[in-house]
Amino acid sequence: MQPKSTKPYQRTPLIVAGVFLGLGLGGFIDGILLHQILQWHHMLSSVRPLKNVSNIDLNMVWDGLFHALDWVFTLVGIILLWRAGGRDDVPWSSQTFVGSLLIGVGLFDFVEGLIDHQILGIHHVKPGPNQLAWDLGFLVLGALLVLIGWIMLQKSKSQQELEV
Repeated sequence: MQPKSTKPYQRTPLIVAGVFLGLGLGGFIDGILLHQILQWHHMLSSVRPLKNVSNIDLNMVWDGLFHALDWVFTLVGIILLWRAGGRDDVPWSSQTFVGSLLIGVGLFDFVEGLIDHQILGIHHVKPGPNQLAWDLGFLVLGALLVLIGWIMLQKSKSQQELEV
């Protein structure tokens, strides 16, 4: 279905909005599930273990900064989605949007896992026995989500080209 505008389709605004929302949501899932509900780790728990009040306070502040960054990603994604929604040259596609979200969540998991778990070692997914397996599983999950999202974007692009 061709939009009213004679301009060609522009999928990029919807994709960028979805990726930013995915980054924010990926961070919130990590922070809420792994930091707060399961309490497997906190932002600095490998370098400042929760053995005294000072370290608990420090980890709480860094968890808060982590959530603030997630909030910024989410807010940017909402603003970009709002702006894309006001354009008549942006085709609305659930497959494009969900694929973009998956890419964002996967990028969050992969980059955060690579930097915080592997390079800096400031925390691990689940410290203790099988720590490396949990960390590598987190990286694989992130890469898999990016791959699934990318495949969804390719399929939605093919479908939209067929419709034109």
